[in-house]
Amino acid sequence: MSTPTNDLDTATETRAYRLPTTVRPHAYRLVLTPDLEAATFAGDVEIDVTVESATATVTLNAAELEITFAELNDGDPDGGYALAPTDVALDPEEERVTLTFAEPLRPGPATLHLSFTGILNDKLHGFYRSTFTDEAGTERVIATTQMESTDARRAFPCWDEPALKATFEVTLVVDDVLAAYSNGAVVDEAPAPDGKRRVRFAPTMAMSTYLVAFIVGPLESTEPLHVNGVPLRIVHPPGKGHLTQFALTVGAHALTFFTEYFGIPYPADKLDLVAIPDFAFGAMENLGCVTFRESVLLVDPGKAARVELERVADVICHEIAHMWFGDLVTMKWWNGIWLNEAFATFMEVLAVDAFRPEWQRWVSFGVEREAALAVDGLHTTRPVEFHVGRPEEAQGMFDVLTYQKGGSVLRMLEQFLGPDVFREGINDYLTTHSYGNTETSDLWDALERSSGRAVRTLMDTWINQGGYPLILVGEDGSLSQAPFSYQREPGGAIGSDWQVPVLIRPLLRTDTDPLPLLLDGPGSAPSPGVAPQVVNAGGSGYYRVAYPTATVQLLAGRLGDLAPLERYNLVSDAWAAALSGHAPVADLLALARALRDSAEDDPSVWSVVLGALGLFDRVIPGADRPVLALAVRSLLGPLARDLGWDPRDDDGERTPSLRSSALRILGTIGDDPDTKAEAARRFGEAATVPLDPDTESAVLDIVASDGGGAEFEAFLARYRNPSTPQEEIRYLYALPSFTEPDLARRTFDLALTEVRTQNAPFVLQALVANRSTGPAAWQRITEEWDTLVAKFPANILPRMLDGVRVLCRPPELAAEVTGFVESHPLAAGGRTVEQILERLSVNVAFGEREGAGLSAAVLDGPAPRLRVRNLWPCSSASSPRSSSSSSWPSCPTRP
Repeated sequence: MSTPTNDLDTATETRAYRLPTTVRPHAYRLVLTPDLEAATFAGDVEIDVTVESATATVTLNAAELEITFAELNDGDPDGGYALAPTDVALDPEEERVTLTFAEPLRPGPATLHLSFTGILNDKLHGFYRSTFTDEAGTERVIATTQMESTDARRAFPCWDEPALKATFEVTLVVDDVLAAYSNGAVVDEAPAPDGKRRVRFAPTMAMSTYLVAFIVGPLESTEPLHVNGVPLRIVHPPGKGHLTQFALTVGAHALTFFTEYFGIPYPADKLDLVAIPDFAFGAMENLGCVTFRESVLLVDPGKAARVELERVADVICHEIAHMWFGDLVTMKWWNGIWLNEAFATFMEVLAVDAFRPEWQRWVSFGVEREAALAVDGLHTTRPVEFHVGRPEEAQGMFDVLTYQKGGSVLRMLEQFLGPDVFREGINDYLTTHSYGNTETSDLWDALERSSGRAVRTLMDTWINQGGYPLILVGEDGSLSQAPFSYQREPGGAIGSDWQVPVLIRPLLRTDTDPLPLLLDGPGSAPSPGVAPQVVNAGGSGYYRVAYPTATVQLLAGRLGDLAPLERYNLVSDAWAAALSGHAPVADLLALARALRDSAEDDPSVWSVVLGALGLFDRVIPGADRPVLALAVRSLLGPLARDLGWDPRDDDGERTPSLRSSALRILGTIGDDPDTKAEAARRFGEAATVPLDPDTESAVLDIVASDGGGAEFEAFLARYRNPSTPQEEIRYLYALPSFTEPDLARRTFDLALTEVRTQNAPFVLQALVANRSTGPAAWQRITEEWDTLVAKFPANILPRMLDGVRVLCRPPELAAEVTGFVESHPLAAGGRTVEQILERLSVNVAFGEREGAGLSAAVLDGPAPRLRVRNLWPCSSASSPRSSSSSSWPSCPTRP
């Protein structure tokens, strides 16, 4: 088992990147005057500090700033001192400024006064510019912030480390016609020279610099909704007020839910949720002033797909959870960022599940957990918590291992300890460390106090080593564990032994509570009961299960006796075994047919099969693709015929998601003529009969797969003139689905010119992932590499490369991709890029091993029908179908 890296050398290395501790801040009084048109700002800050020990230098962080004035005084009006430094030295590489004084400063309180200027950059970090076009067609400018991880130093000189908490009193001097927002409530507004207004905000609680926010621009806000005395508002660009009600409803729910769950009042004086047109992440948990991408805050429920509403609810709940877990209590250093993000991920799902139980959010979270498992089975995985030296290395933590794996292991622990015991420990943790900073061990200490169990010993095996176990079930029901790896053999950062909290129940006794078992070490544990058993009962465990063949066959015949998440795990574990070469593809296909024959109605369960079909389509020889299409029509035809195109009265909450997924695959990989014709008809009549939001993306993908210039122009027009942020995203991300080379080139050009830099890398990712356009798009990326690296935010660039993992045929192309990426390292996200390349190699190996035999495998069963005849229209289909109340996962995870 790996252990945390905390030896002397590591500690010394970390200190080299930390600011000196001779001076510590306590309070900032910050005045900023942005010039939106010139893209500059001027600032003035007074920082109350304590000189801890005699020193002739004061070092703090500053980047892309010019210091125009500096002075230190003790603030004593009777005989105090005011000292000007003899030297002000900026270190651009280390992003620091050092003030040197003629004599050592005496220990005690003092105030540092600095004046400075800076730029409103276009890189979506620090203090930066965002633009939008108003209803009159005029471009308007916003100045806004994104400080996490280490970009507050680009907005004002500061001690930019999470443990150096202080209060912040912000004043913004703005044009009188502009709105201004910050962390605290407005306490004073007064006229200022040159037609400006001086807006002063209340001081914050003691908090880290990365949580500071200030926003200036032509924005509007809703009337405050008071939730337990806390004023809640949605801030938005003009003309979008009608898209705020759903966010207000979710925000009010989250404030109430978390206040009750944590047993601690909301820690700020107000809560503004702010929609920003240009934003690199999904959202940012600035205390009292949370910033969002427009598409995950502003929504019209009548025009949104259910998954889009779920995505909005997810992100709002995630960020509001941070007000306690992250803002009130904060990690000491960036190695502990997982504490913030994993717990907010866990709480997000818990809160949304309480908001809309019919969405069955814990079931759809299984798909997000699978995204983490897919990375965590690679040799290039990493521990959830790892050593961070230079602060910028923290960027490597904003990935599925921090969010989804971290949230998953917390859910596993909660289910093992019991929800009430877990909640008691969380309250203990937050109460004990309010306004302070913590390490991971502090959380385990609190949960040990509430549970009486050795939580630290258990969880260290999950947090301090990469990978996860495969639980091997013997013929007699005995259990043992082995590391899982997509490379067939463990290696790299994959660990060895875990303490595995396993929940088990008899298959034939659905009324029996699961039996908890702690599987410790590599040895075999005897059967806890009479076989056959459902291992990972309830589905919350972060591991895979390998049953004997006879048990798999039994489970396949009794899918109705498994909960949806248990069925999902059964199928996803079978696919992982096939992808890694530990089991034949036929096992997965047998389960897929069992899903069809049992009328499976859960979109999460089907998503595993549909994902596998996508890879089959990439690796199967070209001559065999018609065979795959026939098999897809055989597999999905009955399901699609039953679901139809249009909403029905007996639809469950999650049925629309399944309908969309089935139609998309049937009309693309399945190449079903009737499906394609119906999609084209509906798109052609969309001006008079609007497309249903839940199936619109499927229709667009199907139409684009065979579409030409006329369809492309129609898509482009809707992208440029959307009625909602969600519609804009639907049409933008449908453009890369066109297969004509000229249209692909146009889409690439749009990404370089017109598309916002927050979205353009994802457009290129989709172009590369397109089966037809991928190789040419990749070649264009290599030609434009320097331009792309200079243009796009560094923390998004690795996402652009994610599309290459399906460039697995021919193998020579994969080798070219790998060689180019390895010889052109990115400044951020190096480990993520390594994981992308390893996933590419896994897909190449799967294609070489299975590609030639896939046609035989997919045909091994009932003969497929050549076409799904008489499928449309079928909104009046009368075949019996149970209602579904589960949920389909939303697309990419937020950081």
